[in-house]
Amino acid sequence: MDHMSLTEKWLRGIALTLVVLFFMFPIFWIVLMSLQTNETILRSPPSMVFEPTLKNYVAIITGKLDSHVASMDIAFMRNLWNSILLSVCSVAVALLLGVPAAYAFARHKFRGSEDIAFTLLSFRFAPPLLVLLPLTIYFQDIGLANTYFGLIWVYQLICLPLILWIVRGYFEDISPDLENAYRIAGHSWLSTFRRIALPLAGPGIAAAGLLAFIFAWNNFIFALVLASADKQPVTVGALAFVTASGIQYGQIAAAVVLSIAPTLALALYAQRYLVEGLSLGAVKG
Repeated sequence: MDHMSLTEKWLRGIALTLVVLFFMFPIFWIVLMSLQTNETILRSPPSMVFEPTLKNYVAIITGKLDSHVASMDIAFMRNLWNSILLSVCSVAVALLLGVPAAYAFARHKFRGSEDIAFTLLSFRFAPPLLVLLPLTIYFQDIGLANTYFGLIWVYQLICLPLILWIVRGYFEDISPDLENAYRIAGHSWLSTFRRIALPLAGPGIAAAGLLAFIFAWNNFIFALVLASADKQPVTVGALAFVTASGIQYGQIAAAVVLSIAPTLALALYAQRYLVEGLSLGAVKG
């Protein structure tokens, strides 16, 4: 029995290692490319032995991209800041609006509540091109075109339905008896929501917020159409690397590493909450 258990552990360890290597290899390869010159990257056959350099990161951070044909300026760090600002503010607004709404849908059933909730969720399923044309016209009329406020508002089509539906499920898994007992003790609805419901659904809220942040960070089409270069995130700013003067693969790889670093760091920091949140609904008394 012990021998079989040890063999099973070894097999599971090998399988887990292979899965991790399979999914992490593209990131590992991009990091290696970011530390090489274009000549080293394009040599044939490719080799893992090279002299690392930080020139690509220096070029990205300073915005001075040099190629064999010409030199150009790219405000990549501004795009990175735009991504952070838009994603953080969009998720914050979505949490502020979505968590109380999710609690209301979970605890207070009324006629048409499911239809309203599904309508909000349908915004997440709708293709962005469906709303881009009217949004562009309306934003130009009311002065929200090419503004951070306008983009954060539009990003609610991504974040708010996601947070509303995920967090609603966690609130529904919490026994109403706990809240009723707290209310009977003389506490208000708001106090019950803050002191009982929010802490119990905390891991689920964190998981929903993290997923919404990733979706907002990866959005492309809204910022491409509704914002100019000084307001666009990295997903749109990356288009500037494709020019007629050639493709600098090392600098593109460095830009990819810098663009995924914030979401990767956030995911690693919040992985405990993400695991707890995603498994919360599976544990019922």
